[in-house]
Amino acid sequence: FKNASNDLDSYYSILRITDKQYLISKTYSDNMDKLENVLVNSVVYITVIVVGFFFIVLMMWVITLIHPLNQIRNYIERVKLGKDAELHVNRKDEIGELADALVSMRDELLRQEKTKEEMIHNISHDLKTPLTAIKGYVEGSRDGIANTPEKQAKYIQTIANKVNDMDKLIDELTIYSKLDTNRVPYSFAKIPIKGYFDDCCEEIKIDLEAQGIDLDYRCYAGDDVFIVADAEQLKRVINNIVSNSVKYRDESRKEKITIAVYDEGDYVHILLADNGKGIGARELPRIFERCYRTDASRNSSKGGSGLGLSIAKKIIEEHGGKIWANSVEGQGTTISFVLRKYKECVTY
Repeated sequence: FKNASNDLDSYYSILRITDKQYLISKTYSDNMDKLENVLVNSVVYITVIVVGFFFIVLMMWVITLIHPLNQIRNYIERVKLGKDAELHVNRKDEIGELADALVSMRDELLRQEKTKEEMIHNISHDLKTPLTAIKGYVEGSRDGIANTPEKQAKYIQTIANKVNDMDKLIDELTIYSKLDTNRVPYSFAKIPIKGYFDDCCEEIKIDLEAQGIDLDYRCYAGDDVFIVADAEQLKRVINNIVSNSVKYRDESRKEKITIAVYDEGDYVHILLADNGKGIGARELPRIFERCYRTDASRNSSKGGSGLGLSIAKKIIEEHGGKIWANSVEGQGTTISFVLRKYKECVTY
């Protein structure tokens, strides 16, 4: 209750302790005002401190965000101008992932650019070689060097062979270009695997025997095993692999090529093996890359675009299959691929 007899407003507070005991406290109103002011000021100060703290934290976060973004922007600008650039963003968040993705993308683009340069160089070399030979034989014939029917026939046959080599090279380039841009019109059909490989290997055997190469063909799949494939493109795969084995065979021993077909559960496994020079462990993982050539093939005079196995891989993958290689230097190379078997859809 309020005491009105004094100039200073005062208030009494009565607290009952027992039935006969009471605690009376007196409070002046000016003290209450002071306490209220202190509390208000304290709240204001604490609010300012908290807001200031969060502002500082926010500014530090913005600075740590802007710096790596500026690094990324400068990196992109240098890459766009074709200049050497490095990007090191030591972060484990989304910005770090973005930086890593940009570096990986640039590395991949540089690898593709290098591959393109190698392809142009290889193709230029492989076109120039037969053209030079053709030019030489034509000039020889014109100058009268081929002065007998036998020499003339030999010259003409050599020119024809060189033209065929150029035709094969251009054909490979055309096919790969179409495959790379998904412009190959596949004609998928149900194919009996045994009948298909029987006919295919019969044709291959004739060509190989003419070159003094033995073919060992085995088919462990029955007449009731089918696949869904483009017969022409699948034959291209087989021919490319066999051609590769023939091209880089070991001249010190008789060449032998093995083709085997296995029925393995839901898949058909096709194996093509040779007893050639083999491929080193360092180079083996790259043989399916576009225009990649092993050291042995680079140093050979066999030519070729280096696209054969790359085309084979692309076709097999378009069929939903998988292709891989195993090799031992000095013993030979085995290339295998699997295709899913055809199964009738039973409806009720």
